[in-house]
This record gives sequence, structure tokens and C-alpha cells, in this order.
Amino acid sequence: MEIDKIISELSFKAVRSSGAGGQNVNKVSSKVVLSFDLKNSQALTDEEKLLVETQLSSRLTTDAVLILNCDEDRSQFRNKEIVIKRFLALIKNSLFVPKERKPTRIPKSVIRKRIKDKKNISEVKKNRRKPDF
Repeated sequence: MEIDKIISELSFKAVRSSGAGGQNVNKVSSKVVLSFDLKNSQALTDEEKLLVETQLSSRLTTDAVLILNCDEDRSQFRNKEIVIKRFLALIKNSLFVPKERKPTRIPKSVIRKRIKDKKNISEVKKNRRKPDF
């Protein structure tokens, strides 16, 4: 994954932010909308695209476009930095493949001990019964 190449493929749009803020909200387009076209990306290999598509299937549009918003800050530049960081973290997490778990074998000594303990408890319970004449 080449970060510079991926960032060059991102497209940004500045939109007026919603919510409280008075006159500033009505004048300034500080909210940043990031969109990334996964299908037409040159920075990711086909395997990486497939992995990202499966991991982020709920966040992608029907055209396989990832859209992220940020309106945390009053500065458009700062919002752009925040949304890029979020995007890169999202892509890195979706490309992470966990190691396959190898099941461990139960040692024979542990199996023997368990059976011995079961027999011992069985014997104790047998001794508690009334004698059979």
C-alpha cells in the first residue's frame, strides 16, 4: 500500500457544516467530504481491493465508493487533515489479516489426571452410599 499514491486518488469536497455556530456556519464551508473510488484505484492491488471491500462492505456505496465526513473543527484545512488520518487508519485496519489460529493438543498427562480425578470422585461418592447387604 503506497500512502502517497492513495492520497492522490482521494477527492475532497467542502460543504457548509450543519448545526449550531451562528453566522459563521452560514458563510463558511468548513465541513470536508472525502470520497475514494475503490474499484478504480491504481494504488491498491486486486487482492487488497477485495480485502477492503469485504471488511468495509457496510461503509461502501453500491458503486464501491467510500465516503467520509468531518466537521469537527472550524478550519477546513484541519478537517481535511482529520478526515485523511481517519481514512488511512480505516484502510490499514481493513488490510490487516490476523494470523490463523493453530489448535493446541491436550497433553496426555492432563487427560490421565482428569480421568484419575473423575475415578477418585466416583469412589468417594460410592463410599457415601448405604451399604448393600
